[in-house]
Amino acid sequence: MISNNFTPRHNGVSNAADEAKMLKEIGVSSMEELIEKAVPAAIRLKEPMPIADGMNEYEFLNRCRALAQKNKMYKTYIGMGYYNTITPAVIQRNVFENAGWYTAYTPYQTEISQGRLEALMTYQTMVADMTGMALSNASLLDEATAGGECMLMFFANRSRAAQKAGVNKIFVDNGLLPQTLDVMRTNAAPRNIEIVTGNVDDFNFDGNQYFAVMVQNPNQFGEVRDYTEFIAKCHENNIFVGMATDLMALAMMKTPGEMGADCAFGSSQRFGLPMGFGGPHAGFFAFTEAFKRGFPGRIIGWSIDAKGNPALRMALGMREQHIKRDKATSNICTAAALQAIMSGFYAAYHGPEGIRAIAANIHGMATKLAEEAAKYGYKQHNRAFFDTLALECPVKTDQVKRVALTHEINFRYICEDCIGISLDETTSKQDVQEILNVLAEAAGKTAEEMQCCCCQPPVSMPAELQRQTAYLTHSVFNKYHSETEMMRYMKKLEVKDLSLNRAMIPLGSCTMKLNAAAEMLPLSWAEFGAIHPFAPADQTEGWTEMINEMEDLLAIVTGFAGVSLQPNSGSAGEYSGLTVIRNYHIDNGNAHRNVCLIPASAHGTNPASAAKAGMTVVVVKCNEMGDVDIEDLKVKVEEHKDNLSCIMITYPSTHGAFEEGILEIVDIIHNAGGLVYMDGANMNAQIGLTSPGHMGADVCHLNLHKSFAGPHGGGGSGVGPIAVNAKLLDFLPNHGQVEVGGKKGNAMSAAPYGNALLFPISYGYLLMLGGNGLTEATRHAILNANYLRARLQKYYKILYTNKNGMCGHEMIVDFSQFSLKVGVGDIARRLDDYGFHAPTVAFPVHNTLMVEPTESEPLSELDRLCDALIAIRQEIEDIMTGKYEEHNNPIANAPHTMQVVCAEEWNYPYSRKVAAFPLEHDDKYWPTISKIDDAYGDRNLQAVWPKEN
Repeated sequence: MISNNFTPRHNGVSNAADEAKMLKEIGVSSMEELIEKAVPAAIRLKEPMPIADGMNEYEFLNRCRALAQKNKMYKTYIGMGYYNTITPAVIQRNVFENAGWYTAYTPYQTEISQGRLEALMTYQTMVADMTGMALSNASLLDEATAGGECMLMFFANRSRAAQKAGVNKIFVDNGLLPQTLDVMRTNAAPRNIEIVTGNVDDFNFDGNQYFAVMVQNPNQFGEVRDYTEFIAKCHENNIFVGMATDLMALAMMKTPGEMGADCAFGSSQRFGLPMGFGGPHAGFFAFTEAFKRGFPGRIIGWSIDAKGNPALRMALGMREQHIKRDKATSNICTAAALQAIMSGFYAAYHGPEGIRAIAANIHGMATKLAEEAAKYGYKQHNRAFFDTLALECPVKTDQVKRVALTHEINFRYICEDCIGISLDETTSKQDVQEILNVLAEAAGKTAEEMQCCCCQPPVSMPAELQRQTAYLTHSVFNKYHSETEMMRYMKKLEVKDLSLNRAMIPLGSCTMKLNAAAEMLPLSWAEFGAIHPFAPADQTEGWTEMINEMEDLLAIVTGFAGVSLQPNSGSAGEYSGLTVIRNYHIDNGNAHRNVCLIPASAHGTNPASAAKAGMTVVVVKCNEMGDVDIEDLKVKVEEHKDNLSCIMITYPSTHGAFEEGILEIVDIIHNAGGLVYMDGANMNAQIGLTSPGHMGADVCHLNLHKSFAGPHGGGGSGVGPIAVNAKLLDFLPNHGQVEVGGKKGNAMSAAPYGNALLFPISYGYLLMLGGNGLTEATRHAILNANYLRARLQKYYKILYTNKNGMCGHEMIVDFSQFSLKVGVGDIARRLDDYGFHAPTVAFPVHNTLMVEPTESEPLSELDRLCDALIAIRQEIEDIMTGKYEEHNNPIANAPHTMQVVCAEEWNYPYSRKVAAFPLEHDDKYWPTISKIDDAYGDRNLQAVWPKEN
C-alpha cells in the first residue's frame, strides 16, 4: 500500500514544473532560497519536528475507526444541557456534510453570502419566537459562554447611579447549570463582579447591592416554575433578570419573554445537533430591544440593495472589535454559524406542529416514567417538569449506578440519595421500560410492564405554566416539511453563496485552506457524536486517546510543554491564554501586573480579549516597515514596567511579514517581568520552520479552523487551543465536572474539551501530513503568497515586505492612491463579478486588501486571481483618466446580478460582457443582490423575518 501520499493532495502546487515557474517569477532559484529570504535565520528551527511521516486517507480512517470502537455507546440520560437528538438526514447530508455550507466564511461580504444570511435569519427568528423575546443574535459559543456574556452585558448596562455607587453583585440561583456558573465566575473575576449563589426564593431584591439575577428554567434538576412576579419585583428595584432555558421545553412552557426576562440564553443543541462529546453547539442569546446596541456577538438584519430589493447583512457591530477594540462589547466575533443554521433548518423542517409533537412526546414519556417509578419507591421532587426527573431513591445511588451500568445506562447522580433522569426525542417506550427495569432491580423489586403512553402523551405540567402563545408562524417554518421541498430550499440557499468548493477565498488572516473530505468523515459517526461530555471516563477511552495524541502533537508544533483543547473559538483562545497569564501573576503575588502591550497592527479581538481579561491595553506603534517600533516598545515598557503583564503579538505580523526583531521584543518583555503571548492567527507560516516556544514566547493560542484545516462553517464553530510553557501548566483551563487542565486554572467553556466533535479534522491533518508534510505545507503557503506578490507588485503597491522584499504567507495590496475616485469596498465587490470572494477589506490598513492564498490553491487559481486584479487595475485606470464617470462604471456598479444583466434595459457605459464576464471563466458565479445599503440597515434594524399578511 502506498502511504504518506496526502501532502500532494493537500498542497495545490504539487508538480515541479509549476513550482519552478513560481520560483522564477519570485526571483529565487529554489524553495530553500525563498525560505531563507522570507524567514529570519535567527528564528528558524535547526532540526525537523519530531513527528512521524504522514499516512494515507485509508490508514487515517482506520485509525479513527479503531478509536471510535473504544467509545462505549451507552444509553445516556445525564442531561445537564446535553441530549441525544435526531439530526434529520436531509440536513445532515445537505448541510453538515456539504462543503458548500461548511467551507464558507463569515458573511462579512454581503453580496455573495445571501444564502447563509437567510439561514441565520431563520435561526434568529426561531430563537426569538421560541423564547418570546424581541431579538436574537446569530449565536454564541455555547450555553455557558452565553451565560457569562449575559452577566457582562447586564453589568455594562447598569444605570449611571448603579455604576457610580459601585453596584457589583449578581445573584445566581442554585438551579443554574454548574458549568455555566463556572464560566460566569471566570468572567466575573476581572471585572470585580461578586457572584452570590443561593435559593432564588431567598433573594432580598436589594437594588443597591445587586444589578442582576440569573435563573434557569427548567432548572438543572428539571423543575419548571413561573418567574413572572419575581421578575416584575426585580425590575421595580432596577435589577436585570437573565434566564437560561431550553428551546424544546419552550414548545410547551411559558416563555422568558412572557415572564418579562431581559435576556434568555441556552444551547440550540436539542434542535438537531449531536452531543459530540460537548460541542460544537450554537449558544442562543435573545434579548429585549433595550440591549440592541449592547449585545455580544453578531446579528443579521434586513436592508436593501442598490436596486431597492430586500437584502440581508450582518448588522450593527459587524466589525465591532476592529472599530472599538478594547472598548468592544465582547471579544466574540464569529461563533457557531453552521450549527445555528442546522438548528434553524431543524425548526423549518419540523415546523411548529412537528416541534410541539416532539416536545409533547418527550414530556409524556417523562410523565409516565415519574408515575411508574413511584411504584418502586422513587419520589419525584420537581413540582413541575418538562423532561427531567429529580428522583429521591429508596436505596443509595451507588446501588442504582451499579445496576444501571450493567444495563449500559447512564443517569446523573446528584448526591447519595438522588438521581436525575433526562429524556429526549430519541427515547422510546422500550427505553423507558428499560429505565424502570433498572430502578426496580436497584430497589430489589420486579418491574411491571409499562402500559403504552404514545397514542396520547400525558401532560403533567400545570396549565398556568403551559405556553399559550403561537410560535414559528412565518411561512419559512411552514413550507418545507417534505424532504424534497427541504432539500431544494437548502440547495437554493447554498448556491447563492461563494464557498471554497467554487473558488479560492483569499482572505488575509483567515487561512481558507482545504478541508479534506477524509478529515471530515468521522464527524458523522455516532461513536464520536453520540457521547455525552460528562460520560464516565471508561466509556470515552477513544476520545481520550485522540485528545492526548493531539495535545502531544500540538505541543511539538508550538514548542511548548502542554496544551488545552478547551477554548472553543479563536477569541476564546485569546481570552484563555490571557487568563492563564493573569492567574500566573496573581499566584506570584503580582496582581497589580495588568498592563497588556498590543501593537497597533493587531487584530481587533486582541484588545477586546485583553479588556475582558481585566487588563489595561497600551498600544505600541508600528514603524514604516509595518514592524513593531522597538524604540516605542522600550518607552512603553519603561513607563509600565512595574505593572507590565504581557505583550500580545501576532507572528508573522498582521502586516504579513516576519519581523526581524521578534527575539529582541521577547527579551525586552521578559526582562521587565512580563510574559509573551503569541497570537497564533498566522501560525500557518510558522509550522515546521519555527515555533512560538522556540522564539521564547510563554503562551500562544491556535486556530484549528485556520492553520489546522478546520472549516469555517460560514462563521463557526471553531477550536482555539492554547499552548503554554512549563511554568504555566498549572494554570491551563479546567472544568468542574471532569478533571482536566491545571489546578489553578479556570473553566472557559461549557464542556471540558470544548468543541470536541471538530477534533478529528485537525487530528487527520496532523496525522496524514506528518512532520515533513506539515513543514512542506508551510513552505507552499509562503511560496503561493510571494508568487502573488511578485505578479501583482507590477501593478499595485505592496505594503510591508521584509528587507529582502519578501512577504510571509499573506500580503497587503494598497489602493490608497485611487481612493478619491475608487473605493476599496467597490473593488472587493467587483471581484464578485470575476468569480472571487474578495480578500480582507481595509484591515489592518485602510484602503487595502489583505491577501492570503494558503498552500491549498493550485497555480491555475492563483493566476486567475492575479488576472482578475490586473484587469481591475485597468478598470481603475479608465476611471482615473475619465473614460468612465466616477459613479457609473464597472467597479462602482458592482456586483452585477443576473437580473441586472438580463434586463431589457441597459443604460450603462460598458457592455453586458464587461459587467458579468470580464474574463473568460467556465463556472460563472452570479451574486444574487446588488451593492448593499449598509446605512439603511443600521437605521432600520429588523433582525427577524418580517410579519406576513
